[in-house]
Amino acid sequence: MRIALYVHCFFPTHYHGTETYTLSLAKGLRQMGHEPIVVSGIFEGEKKADSLISYYDYQGIPVHCIDKNYIPYSSVKDTYYQTDMQQIHRKLLLELQPNIIHITHLVNHTAVLLDVAYKLAIPMVATFTDFFGFCMNYKLEAAGGNLCAGPNPQRTNCFTCCAKVGVKRAYPHLREERLNRLAPLLQLGCTVFNSLRKLPILRSTQLASHLKEIKMRPEVLAECYRLYGAVIAPTGFLQAAYERNGLTATPIHKIHFGIDLDRRSKPIRPPSTPIRFGFIGQIAPHKGTALLVEAFCRLPRTQSELHIYGSESQHPLYFQAMKNRCINFPVFFRGTFPAERMRPVLDELDILVIPSTWYENSPLVLLNALASHTPVIVSNVEGLTEFLEPGVNGSTFVRGNVDDLERVMRQMLKNPQKTRALSSNTNYPKTSLTMTEEVLKVYASIL
Repeated sequence: MRIALYVHCFFPTHYHGTETYTLSLAKGLRQMGHEPIVVSGIFEGEKKADSLISYYDYQGIPVHCIDKNYIPYSSVKDTYYQTDMQQIHRKLLLELQPNIIHITHLVNHTAVLLDVAYKLAIPMVATFTDFFGFCMNYKLEAAGGNLCAGPNPQRTNCFTCCAKVGVKRAYPHLREERLNRLAPLLQLGCTVFNSLRKLPILRSTQLASHLKEIKMRPEVLAECYRLYGAVIAPTGFLQAAYERNGLTATPIHKIHFGIDLDRRSKPIRPPSTPIRFGFIGQIAPHKGTALLVEAFCRLPRTQSELHIYGSESQHPLYFQAMKNRCINFPVFFRGTFPAERMRPVLDELDILVIPSTWYENSPLVLLNALASHTPVIVSNVEGLTEFLEPGVNGSTFVRGNVDDLERVMRQMLKNPQKTRALSSNTNYPKTSLTMTEEVLKVYASIL
């Protein structure tokens, strides 16, 4: 069976959770005798390819890559339903002739892909890895930094999120906390303009057009999403979030991600060594890295270390402010590492901390930690706590609360022997091959 796996971006230039899931699934499908093909994208503004659609091979997986620099967005609607992509998708699908399409992210392709595939009578499955289907920023994070339940009927919360992005682009040096404090003023301005936008003098303005396209986004995507034969959600929380926001007509299957990692016992570190906390991932505000640094810098300096793995270049101002905070503290910035180094890196850590301020959804770094018998400290959001047994394989703290994170970390320092003993209870047995078998059953259900 030929399966076209559509993802927003892919290896080797992009290597985060959704890309890793797509690669693992492609390898699993190939191992089971199928023919996976990845269709990826180059973001507008990234280095331009020599042609609209380029081709390469990654670890034996054929990849077709659509360069968005050739088809840039010209409106808000283009970011979720770009009509200009219709003929591109149609031509490529006619060339590939897949038996089924599996979409792991629609960014860059947009939901116009679903209409094209439906007209060509190609069955479609999706794996939801974030909240793109109903949230403008994909993270369910409100403009004030608090968590969000989804678009309100008037869409004023969506307008405010977009206004915040505009302010951030205009004033890149504004810190996230100050932007969050501006949220009530932005919401008031958006609400007032929205109530007046139908006046003749405002109706034809670009801002009125933007608001209209933001308001219609959930309905347009909901209509397109009805074309899926089935949907996969990696957590019960993500499944419930989509159901609450209108995706009820399509069968949703909960399938946890699989992890391919050496499951041998974790090496025992000498009892006299400091407890080693770690962070692996994007160094960004929504990942809570600065929150972790602040909590760590309140701890006794001789009892622990903090090792941070991630790119310094994604949010340079955020990174520099964080680095300045931990001068003269045992905080080590270790940069990035290739995927095959995951197990050795985790072996060096006693505790992995995931301090995210948004609704994480089964991040692969969490599952890798559990599979390597590395206990975790996580924010108390459902996409993380679904995998946690407090006191057995780790602990939780109140999301965004540096005092509570400090409290949990101090508790672990009080009894280092007990903390290291959590390793023997920490595990995650599911592999990518087991996951692929479950995905194939979903394919069979709609073919």
